[in-house]
Amino acid sequence: DTVLSPEMKSTGEVMGLDSEFGRAFAKSQAAAYGSLPTEGMLPAEGDGGELPPDAPIAVKEAVLPFHRFRTREGAGVDPLLGPEMKSTGEVMGIDAAFGPAFAKSQAAAYGSLPTSGKVFVSVADRDKRAMVFPIRRLADLGFEILATGGTADVLRRHGITTTVVRKHFEATAEHKETIVDLILSGGVDMIINTPYGNSGPRVDGYEIRAAAVSRGIPCVTTVQGAAAAVQGVEAMKDGGIGVRSLQEAHAALKKTRP
Repeated sequence: DTVLSPEMKSTGEVMGLDSEFGRAFAKSQAAAYGSLPTEGMLPAEGDGGELPPDAPIAVKEAVLPFHRFRTREGAGVDPLLGPEMKSTGEVMGIDAAFGPAFAKSQAAAYGSLPTSGKVFVSVADRDKRAMVFPIRRLADLGFEILATGGTADVLRRHGITTTVVRKHFEATAEHKETIVDLILSGGVDMIINTPYGNSGPRVDGYEIRAAAVSRGIPCVTTVQGAAAAVQGVEAMKDGGIGVRSLQEAHAALKKTRP
């Protein structure tokens, strides 16, 4: 076998060390951390936990290669996360604010967030109220909002113009096109879909998310992720996202040190 990335994590391997070696290991780590202030890696006072207001922000994103896999029928796989390890790597976006940093992390991992077009929203009842603010912001930014019936009712009650689309299992002989068909035909630019539970709508959610994977469309599955995506879209529309090397970033940080 080939060792690709050995790591020593205090929450895992170190706990299994015998007491004699563990004490020696702890002392060596304490000595190493104790020397950081004299080397300029930490401030002379404090532990470095208090950052200045203008400190850069780094957003780390796991790379989950769902687009490389298909079911036996040729459909995309569900990108919904669970306890299983699915990440094959990591990327990081660095910028002066969270929005640009998040946008960079998404561009590096999966592709850029959209700055215009159609956003489809279908969320569980527990998430409907929390989704109102980020969806309203997307509408204010010029996106057309599509939603399933229940989600559309909530958004409309809060003054958000919304177009209703049929769920996957609502297709009829007279009205065959559903949200899955719309996604697969390229009619959606971003998807916000939180899982419902263990029956009916969850299956529909699987079809929606799998179609998103097949088309390479950004798919958000949590309320927190939706809020972050909105900030990323705002940063991209503002045009304030730049690229610089780590050497340039490091040089800029050194100038701010006393």
